[in-house]
Amino acid sequence: MPIFECVPNVSEGRRPDVLAACVDAARAAGASVLDASGDAVHHRSVITLAAPAGPLLNGVVALIGVAIEAIDLRSHTGAHPRIGAVDVVPFVPLGAATLAEAVDLAREAGATIARRFALPVYLYEAAASSPARRALQDVRRGGFEALAARMREPDGAPDFGPSSPHPTAGATAVGARGVLVAYNVNLATTRLDVARRIAAVVRERSGGLPFVKAMAVDLPDRGLVQVSMNLTNVDVTPLAAAFDAVAAEAARDGIDVAESEIIGLVPRRALPSDPATRLQIPDFTDARILEHQLRAALGPSSF
Repeated sequence: MPIFECVPNVSEGRRPDVLAACVDAARAAGASVLDASGDAVHHRSVITLAAPAGPLLNGVVALIGVAIEAIDLRSHTGAHPRIGAVDVVPFVPLGAATLAEAVDLAREAGATIARRFALPVYLYEAAASSPARRALQDVRRGGFEALAARMREPDGAPDFGPSSPHPTAGATAVGARGVLVAYNVNLATTRLDVARRIAAVVRERSGGLPFVKAMAVDLPDRGLVQVSMNLTNVDVTPLAAAFDAVAAEAARDGIDVAESEIIGLVPRRALPSDPATRLQIPDFTDARILEHQLRAALGPSSF
């Protein structure tokens, strides 16, 4: 039976009870929860689920129901762009599952979520209904604050659901894609201008590393700045390549890397042989590895 991963990104990183309630709801509905982590600065939590299509869809719907009840975007501020209380819901094929099957599952999920919660849903990446909606940054342009105006534009109607935002939960982007790794490199400086320059250098759309999206984030409570990246094809650009590029650019300004961190899970093939030392991830364990968590949750033949 094909197994899929789903990684809902929830716009809440400061209330552990809300994250716990989302996790509990997904698990009770039949999905295996592989990982869950929140970040207060980004004000965002990333929850990694896996299961066959039916239980996974049930788990995602249950999670969204909890999040919508708990989150009000009218009073939400954070460093990460977002259009929804549950901002993105990507489905990822694992093992023998295919991307085409993940697209079908994403479209079924989008229709179900819109119908169940009266929530506008946009399809993105491989599930997109048009090339203009394939890139998540285009779907999410302007954030929640600009969503109502964007939805009134000629091409602004969602793929499913009402033609105006949910008053507190905004909209949700549902997609299908390959494995993505969220990876941050923290710099030993408070100079946000340096992090912005480095993000611009390393991101693909500026001519940098292929399959890398990057932005700068201020971490004032820690006296650091961050280059926050999404690596969308780790076979082409693994974590060590991203780390080296950021470190080399920081060195041009006489700045050291303080540490790096993985948000969610990472496939083993994306890692160097000694991630803790090579990538300066002091607390790295096998619990961060996707295959390790899949086998623990679903059995040795799951992946």
